[in-house]
Amino acid sequence: MQEQVREINLEIGRPAAAQALERMRMELRLSKKHGYTAVKLIHGFGSSGTGGKIRTAVRRELAAMQQRGEIGDVIFGEKLTIFSPETQELLRRCPSFRRDSDLERYNNGITVVVIKKSKENNR
Repeated sequence: MQEQVREINLEIGRPAAAQALERMRMELRLSKKHGYTAVKLIHGFGSSGTGGKIRTAVRRELAAMQQRGEIGDVIFGEKLTIFSPETQELLRRCPSFRRDSDLERYNNGITVVVIKKSKENNR
């Protein structure tokens, strides 16, 4: 059973929010295809500290994708704590994530997406 976490930096190259969203969608599809457990998205939080355009767009799109059933849990970096049920489920599926540098760091510049298990893996 693979339990890999893939890290994707959406800020590389300073893309516009629309470009970052397109890359995120593509990377999430590839991650599912290759059997990753989760994807850690680095989107930053904006130079003002109040929320950048990429962060806002990514989180809005992830909420829509989750509602449509395309992805599993979405864990915002500031809620990536061993006390949240979503993080506990991630750690159950991927114990190596306990060593991730952002666990318990309350980093609002990242979001972790848990890849939804395919039906054939649920047997």
